[in-house]
Amino acid sequence: MRRRTFLASTLVLATATLIEGCDTSVSPVTQPKQFDRRLAIPPLARSSVDSDGTRVFRLVAQEGRTELLPGLTTTTWGFNGSYLGPTLRARRGERVAIEVTNGLAEPTTVHWHGMHLPARMDGGPHQPVAPGSTWRPTWTIDQPAATLWYHPHPHGQTEKHVYRGLGGLFLLDDPSAEVEGLPSNYGVDDVPVIVQDKKFHRDGRLDDEDDGNEVGLLGSTVVVNGTYAPYHEVTTERVRLRLLNASTARTYAFGFDDDRSFLLVGTDGGLLAAPYETKRIRLSPGERAEIVVTMEPQSVVHLRSYEPDLGSVAAPFAFGGNDSFDVLELRAARVLAPSPPVPGVLARLPEPDVPPGGRVTRRFVLQDRQINGKRMDMERIDEVVPVGVPEVWEVRNDDLVPHNFHVHDVQFRVLTIDDQPPPPELAGRKDTIYLEPRRDYRIALKFEDYVDADFPLMYHCHLLLHEDEGLMGQFVVVSGDSTTRAVDPNDVARRRRGDGRGHHHGASGE
Repeated sequence: MRRRTFLASTLVLATATLIEGCDTSVSPVTQPKQFDRRLAIPPLARSSVDSDGTRVFRLVAQEGRTELLPGLTTTTWGFNGSYLGPTLRARRGERVAIEVTNGLAEPTTVHWHGMHLPARMDGGPHQPVAPGSTWRPTWTIDQPAATLWYHPHPHGQTEKHVYRGLGGLFLLDDPSAEVEGLPSNYGVDDVPVIVQDKKFHRDGRLDDEDDGNEVGLLGSTVVVNGTYAPYHEVTTERVRLRLLNASTARTYAFGFDDDRSFLLVGTDGGLLAAPYETKRIRLSPGERAEIVVTMEPQSVVHLRSYEPDLGSVAAPFAFGGNDSFDVLELRAARVLAPSPPVPGVLARLPEPDVPPGGRVTRRFVLQDRQINGKRMDMERIDEVVPVGVPEVWEVRNDDLVPHNFHVHDVQFRVLTIDDQPPPPELAGRKDTIYLEPRRDYRIALKFEDYVDADFPLMYHCHLLLHEDEGLMGQFVVVSGDSTTRAVDPNDVARRRRGDGRGHHHGASGE
């Protein structure tokens, strides 16, 4: 393990007992005295179209200097700049290629989080890009309009690479299913909101020490799109915020400081069937949400993170459960351009496809940095999944600390939580879900189109310290019906080693 062995839940409980009576109500997040820096909007990435119609993007991972704190510069990493990266945008049915060049001094990867694509284009730990090398994954976009994102996924180093600044949004459009009435002017009334927490040394250097916290680093400074104390000038009656929790460990509960309602219109994998009016939306690391808020002329309101409900964790204050702070100021102009009402129907969401009788196909228990009693091994295939066959996975967090669960290549549907229907905010397409301790989550998923017995995909906790320390497993998608599960996963792993397709393969080509 990179840092230490897992602290057992009993020790967490002991810690809670020892500090009982201490004041844990004060948030360690520093609140800006005023929000006085204009929110940076990541530029839309430039692209070109090849003669065969492929849209080509170019990303360069590089080191730079960024003024994250006023008057101080910080050494950071970014794509095509010093921090974060441009917003990639493509349409359903479009073939894309992304030329990823590594300008850093160490290997990295780029994973297309939430994307349906071939395993060897996934950008997980099996597709490292060496310093000075270029990797060019290519695939056809074939999924609904959604707010996805891209970030590094190097084995054992994901937390470090994301924390230093590598990441960006990947927006998908679907011309055949456009929704009239949703704000759509990028950067104006359709605003990316990439939320991260940081810690700094006095001289502005990033502090990457987690102080022994079991979930990883919880920062005292929050930045949005790399902007400290940000405000956004609103010029329309309604504004759409595309929220991304790009923090490495912190879970947020987003709402507004005046406790107004807003409309949740989309989750990880795209639009909901209908807007859901609510006052809070909880997002754990890696999760996204699209919300629409209505503004009044000359009004000011703050997007706020309230104390998140982490479930029955031990000592929730130690994991950010008592933290509440403002994130972004929205300033409405004196006169607002009219916005059409959000329609009552947003998307067609078919019923989840499940096996006969809804039987559980696989069960995954997260505990002690292991899944089903195993720590991540790059040379071991944990599951062999048949293509095109509906499955139900049951996932459980048996620790008393926060975890979540992310599956590569697929958008799943939540069927039940402890045998009860999910709340409305979990009714849409998801690729990442927070796991409250000691509860059973049943999710429906089906892997379609792509088979590859040599390149695995991942399922893992997206709290990045946990991922780096082994809370991750691997699966391959193969041809055949449900009987394919009789294939020995270790035979697949041995075949991969035998033909030289180890974890260094795929650094410089399709």
